[in-house]
Amino acid sequence: MEMVDVLEQAKNRLRDVTGLKVEAITRAIKDNGGWRVGVDTLEMSRIPTATDVIGDYEVLLDEDGNMLRFERKRTRLRGEPMEEEER
Repeated sequence: MEMVDVLEQAKNRLRDVTGLKVEAITRAIKDNGGWRVGVDTLEMSRIPTATDVIGDYEVLLDEDGNMLRFERKRTRLRGEPMEEEER
């Protein structure tokens, strides 16, 4: 499966399961027979939009693009800078 197809699958599957609007793909990593995709979603819309609540999710897909699991890693305000992940 091509990466562009994997990213589309991750967005669609997470949206279907959670009902949340997908804002952005933040990362995609292929490992051990599957894909780990980072997805930002709009959890709560606020005024001003800089205070919208954004959910950072990790979606795990198999080689065929089937969603195996998803996990919300954290929430943040849209206006907050993104933190570097610890390795």
